[in-house]
Amino acid sequence: MPKTSARLLSLLSLLQTRRDWPGQRLAERLEVSPRTVRRDVDRLRGLGYPIVSAKGPDGGYRLDAGTELPPLLFDDEQAVALAVALQVAATTGVGIEEAAARALATVRQVMPARLRHRIDMLRFTAVERPAVRPLPPVDGNVLMAVSAAARACEVLRFDYTPAPGAGAPDGAPAAGLPPRRVEPHHLVTWCGRWYLVAWDLDREDWRSFRADRMAPRTPTGPRFTPREVPGGEVAAFVTRRFEGYDDSGGRPCRGEVILDLPAATVSRYTYDGLVEELGPSRCRLVLGSWSWTGLASAIGRFDAGIEVVGPPELKEAFAHLARRYAGAAGPDLRQAARPAHDGHSPR
Repeated sequence: MPKTSARLLSLLSLLQTRRDWPGQRLAERLEVSPRTVRRDVDRLRGLGYPIVSAKGPDGGYRLDAGTELPPLLFDDEQAVALAVALQVAATTGVGIEEAAARALATVRQVMPARLRHRIDMLRFTAVERPAVRPLPPVDGNVLMAVSAAARACEVLRFDYTPAPGAGAPDGAPAAGLPPRRVEPHHLVTWCGRWYLVAWDLDREDWRSFRADRMAPRTPTGPRFTPREVPGGEVAAFVTRRFEGYDDSGGRPCRGEVILDLPAATVSRYTYDGLVEELGPSRCRLVLGSWSWTGLASAIGRFDAGIEVVGPPELKEAFAHLARRYAGAAGPDLRQAARPAHDGHSPR
C-alpha cells in the first residue's frame, strides 16, 4: 500500500477513536509534521469525511456528522460485535430484517479472512417465546419520532389504538378520541414488544404505551423538565409494572399458606416470597401475585397438602380453581381421580 494511503487510513482510525484531536498530537502519533496532517485532513475531506478544524494554539480536528455515511474503519472487536448485532436484528420486531441481512453481507465482504472465519463459525437461531398471536411489527419511523421527542424533552402527541375489547376492534383507530399527550421518558423492549414509558399529562400518572399502536402527530409540543420514574431506574420500574408489582414495590394480591413440604424444597422454587420452616416436612409460605387466581395457581404447583391461612380472597380463588379443574376432568374422571404425592418438587 502506498505510504500516503496507509497514513490516511491511520489518520481516519485515530479520528474515530476520540472526539477531539490536537493537531500536534496527531502529528506525533503519525510521525509526520503538522503541515502533513493538514494536507491529509484535506484529502479525507475530499473523500467525503466531514472533518471540522478548530483554530488557535490548541486547535485540532474532529470527525463530525455529515450528510451521508462515508466508509468507516472498525477494529476486530467492533467488527465482530457489529456482525453479531446484525444477526440478532431480526428479533427486534422493527421490520429491519432485510436491511440487516444486506448490511451483514456488506460488512462480511470487507472483513479480513481471520474475522470472516470467526463470524462464519457463529451460527445461531434466536428463538422467541411463543405468542398467542404473531407480534405486530413496529414502524421504525414511529420509534425514531418517539425517541427524538424523548431526547429533546418535548411533549409528544399521538393517536393510540386501544387494546381489543377496550372500545375498538384490534387494529382499528379509536374514532373521536383526542390524541394522547405525554412527556416521553424512555423507549423499552419487553418480550419482543416496544413500549414508551411516559408521564400522561391528562391522567397525571406514569403510563406505558405499545409503540405498534401509536401514530405520532407533528409538530411536537413544548419542552418540559424530565421527571424521575418511580424508583429512579427505568428497567426496575418497567419490570415491576409488567410483573404486577404496585408502586410500593409489592404485589397487589398477597397471601399466606402452610405447605406439607420442607422449607428447603420450597425455597428453591420461590424467588420473591417468604418461606418459614415449621418442621421437617412443613413450612409457611407468604407470596404475592398480580391476581388471586394467579396466586392460587402459583401455590398449587407444589404437589403437597395446602392449608390457607388467609386472606379470604385466596380461599375463594382456590375454590374457583377447584370447580374449574373438576369441570375439566369430566364426570368419569372426577370419581376416579386420586391424589398422588411425591412430596418433594413442584410439577
